[in-house]
Amino acid sequence: MTDIQIGGAKRARRGYSFDEVAIAPSRRTRDPEAVSTSWAIDAYRFDTPLMAAPMDSVVSPGSAITLSGLGVLAVLNLEGLWGRYEDADPLLREIAALDPDVVTPRMQALYAAQPVDNALVTARIAELKAEGVTVAVAMSPQGAARLAPLAAQAGADMVVIRGTTVSAEHVSTVGEPLNLKQFIHELDVPVIVGGCATGQAALHLMRTGAAGVLVGFGGGASHTTADVMGVRVPMASAVAEVAAARRDYLDESGGRYVHVIADGSMGRSGDIVKAFACGADAAMVGSVLARASDAPGHGAHWGTEAWHPHLPRGERHLMKPVGTFEQVLHGPSSSADGTMNLVGALRKAMATTGYSDLKEFQRVEMVVMS
Repeated sequence: MTDIQIGGAKRARRGYSFDEVAIAPSRRTRDPEAVSTSWAIDAYRFDTPLMAAPMDSVVSPGSAITLSGLGVLAVLNLEGLWGRYEDADPLLREIAALDPDVVTPRMQALYAAQPVDNALVTARIAELKAEGVTVAVAMSPQGAARLAPLAAQAGADMVVIRGTTVSAEHVSTVGEPLNLKQFIHELDVPVIVGGCATGQAALHLMRTGAAGVLVGFGGGASHTTADVMGVRVPMASAVAEVAAARRDYLDESGGRYVHVIADGSMGRSGDIVKAFACGADAAMVGSVLARASDAPGHGAHWGTEAWHPHLPRGERHLMKPVGTFEQVLHGPSSSADGTMNLVGALRKAMATTGYSDLKEFQRVEMVVMS
């Protein structure tokens, strides 16, 4: 990111969002059928490089099974409604139907009324394991010490520690902070951790032993972190910076590869394509899947920031359904707005620029449009 002076002694770096960059075609093209969109992390391989974000409006036990069958790694939020209530569907329907003026306090009340139930968490993981899917579960950094070992013992295949901003050097005056490096070392499953948005922050997270780092602030359309806290880094620059840190860590560690996972600000298939062009290995998506007619949010979408008990930094959005999960991911598309056939769009972009797999596609030429 370019360093510029914004006034006086204050300098800032110029960052670029996905809207401000584009992919440039090359001299070579290829058939879309000759393109691979597969992704592998640790011992797990997936047909698509997409993760379903751990949001109650996107991932339920039922939708996790459906999405897994479509090649997506679905991440269930253990601190969400499905980790608190035996049957969360009536509450999801209620949230979708609430008036905008009362939705935030009502969500705060629903999530606070019932604590996360250890037995229910174990049962959810067992339910998914019985279906033969790769079980990925998420929790906040605050809940990781309690929930991650429980999830690993219950049979979870992967743990995601996801927050607005996660650092490897948290400073606390009220208790002993989580030693992320020691924690990951002692946990017998791969761990993905984030968000982060700068190369330095990502490098510190990579040194903890994480299998992957999330780039972003835990959501795009569903959070208002920039409005509430003034914190934001445009995603094209953030992904590119963290991808550079991945290369530096590869040299530093003698060949250990840490996956870069874009997380947020990808509301259309074109945004997802650009995330890979900027250097991402995978993309964690929420709003694009919340538009599915079979999404558990029943036409609404929100993230964990929306029900924070003290400082909500998110909103519930009402989404217009565009098709089933299968149509959203694999088509056929009946619209030209980038809301359907996400995998087909990625495959077509790779074919148009002549690249056969995602690692090659990370080298594609890009242009700045502003």
